[in-house]
Amino acid sequence: MGAWALLAMCVLIPFCCQVIGVTSQDELAQDVRILYPWQQRDILATKMQRFKRAWVIPTISVSENLRNIPSQVVQIKSDKKHLGSIIYSIKGPGVDEEPKGIFSINKTTGIVYLNAVLDREKIERFKLCAFALDSDGIPLEDPTDLQIVVLDQNDNRPVFLQTVFKGYVLENAIPGTLVMKVIATDADDTNTDNAQLKYSIIEQERPEIFSINQDTGEIRTVQVGLDREVVGSYNLTVQVADMMGKGLSSTARAIIAIGDLNDNPPEFTQDEFLMEVPEQSSGMDIGRVSVTDRDLRGSPNWLVQYSIISGDPQGAFSIRTEPQTNEGILSVVKPLDHETKGIHNLTVTAQNEVQLIASVPHTFRSQALVKVIVKNLNEPPVFSENPMVVRVKERIMPGSVIGAYTAIDPDISLVQEIRYSLISDPANWLLLDGQSGQIGTRFSMDRKSPFLQGGWYTALIAASDNAIPSLSATGTLSVEVLEQNDHAPVLQQHSGELCSTPHHGHGILLSATDEDLPPQSYPFHFQLDQSSTALTYNWSISVVNGTHAMLELLNEVREGVYILPLLVSDSGDPPLAQLHVLNVTVCRCDVVGICRGSAAALFSSGTGISLSALIIILCSVALLLVLALLLLLFRCTSGHPAHKSLLSESEDDVRDNIFNYNEQGGGEEDQDAYDMNRLRNPAMSVPPSPRLKPPIRRDAPYSQTIPRYPRRPADRPSDIGDFIQDGLQAADSDPSVPPYDTALIYDYEGEGSVAGTLSSILSSEGDVDQDYDYLQDWGPRFRRLADMYGHQ
Repeated sequence: MGAWALLAMCVLIPFCCQVIGVTSQDELAQDVRILYPWQQRDILATKMQRFKRAWVIPTISVSENLRNIPSQVVQIKSDKKHLGSIIYSIKGPGVDEEPKGIFSINKTTGIVYLNAVLDREKIERFKLCAFALDSDGIPLEDPTDLQIVVLDQNDNRPVFLQTVFKGYVLENAIPGTLVMKVIATDADDTNTDNAQLKYSIIEQERPEIFSINQDTGEIRTVQVGLDREVVGSYNLTVQVADMMGKGLSSTARAIIAIGDLNDNPPEFTQDEFLMEVPEQSSGMDIGRVSVTDRDLRGSPNWLVQYSIISGDPQGAFSIRTEPQTNEGILSVVKPLDHETKGIHNLTVTAQNEVQLIASVPHTFRSQALVKVIVKNLNEPPVFSENPMVVRVKERIMPGSVIGAYTAIDPDISLVQEIRYSLISDPANWLLLDGQSGQIGTRFSMDRKSPFLQGGWYTALIAASDNAIPSLSATGTLSVEVLEQNDHAPVLQQHSGELCSTPHHGHGILLSATDEDLPPQSYPFHFQLDQSSTALTYNWSISVVNGTHAMLELLNEVREGVYILPLLVSDSGDPPLAQLHVLNVTVCRCDVVGICRGSAAALFSSGTGISLSALIIILCSVALLLVLALLLLLFRCTSGHPAHKSLLSESEDDVRDNIFNYNEQGGGEEDQDAYDMNRLRNPAMSVPPSPRLKPPIRRDAPYSQTIPRYPRRPADRPSDIGDFIQDGLQAADSDPSVPPYDTALIYDYEGEGSVAGTLSSILSSEGDVDQDYDYLQDWGPRFRRLADMYGHQ
């Protein structure tokens, strides 16, 4: 088998193969040498023997950015010249696939040409397939791969990922602290020096505090001295270069922010602050204190928390921080009294929200003295007791003194006069002395007055001084009106009835009321006259609750009416009692305990029906009876005609009839077997009577004896068929004809039939009375018959 010869750059092949490397434009311009690596003869063998060796195809290297276009890349050749002329071809990406037209081949010589400038960063390798054919298109060699590698040139500058890098490091950081890392990339081949990058800092402020790792791009601190209060941020210019730092380069900025630590304590701007506050004031701001802090403004290292550590044992002051200005706002939360204490000396401290670092010492300027002067002002009078509670009995005499409601002036240094006045007196019950504050009654106080709420009467009294302007105070006077027992209880029942037999039926339930309120009213005490032995022997009273008691018989007594004296007393202090007379009717009772006494006993009983109620009941019953009689008389005298039912013509209901269908019947007169009226459509109206009276059909329903009047025949002979067809349809839809399942007898005419005889013998006799004038309406064909028979 034949083999290929391949000329490639910088590839060595054993057995004395010659290799030509394509490295420059000058070398590519030289002739391409031919190589036969696939066929050798073993001269040491004693026998003639042919050995087959596989192709060893070296990789072809072509430099990118080659401008001498077109350029020879390599020549491929086959040694099978004895077979005739050889045609060479290549295929693959860069030839007949995208990107097309980069490589081409001379079909006769096998020289491969480069037709375009290559860019390794876009395509770094081409894999082609080479073919050798004879003139008839028969392959001389097996297809083989042709690898073309694009050599890299340093044609790409390294680029930082960002134009500005931002880093952060706390102040007072120790040397070697990692601050940030800068990163750059190079599009050239990473396996060559074209992409070997080195980093460096080319510019930074003095002193040089930062350094960069030339291989990784990490920036670290190299010495101490970072102080945010001195320098808040650093700007560095960093550079990256390829070819191990000697090739193409780029620069970027690195901004390093210095983080703040709480290394500066807050200090008051003054050692002492002076403020004033009016006495009796609360809930108001009275002044501000200020501090300085060099730490980062707005950060927890700068914000101050104030506190009062001495001079305010009562907690009358408070201090808070204004976040925008970092000032302390002092407020008074409890009223101050100038007469009690005129000056308050407060010690205030300031500290940051974040604790100071250990290396920073505390300073005495973190404390300050705040002197608060309480200004003396005119104060309103103050009631010694507010509200003032007074208790009086109801119905107290007008003009009675119930107490004195006074106030004092807290301004000891001022001599002022206090005047009193009534602000609210809803019932106008009170009298007030304007100078002394003494309170009296104008009218008697009634506990049942609507101006009392739960027995309490409320009035408002004002105390005013004589200062300019005048100040006043309001006091509340609460008067409890005590209940007085001035009403005796009243018995509600004055009559009742009992069964003559003890413990038979029910007793008499007694109840009482009292106009007084508790505790001057119930519980009530019911008691019979204890001086009468007969009462205590035969009658007893038992307590049901605080307002009710039960009267019962102890022994059997005679029937009749008994008058019992009953004493009812309340629970007031002192108690009041009232004697009442109770009429008790003793009667004989039935088994269920109902009294069977007279009507008088019934009327006298408080639990029975009264006479007025009985009269109303009797009148109502009489009125109902009169209405019933009037209604009956009206119905008897009314002359409404009786309406017949739908089946009034039949004596028996057809739904109860039993019909026999196994006999044909007796002809047209036999109407008992089937009622035609039941088949008639009740919604269809009876047709109007024709001008001439036709013969009566006996097979029609009773309610419709007249059949449908005949229609006028057509004038033209051609319409006779339509006329007959319309007549058939009218007969089929006629509701007066018998149903299809009705069996009729036609060989027996019956008796009394109005139909004429069918015999031709008597036809002339029957035609005498026949009226044929209607033939005039049937058209010209029937007029001759009308003339012959119509006038007879």
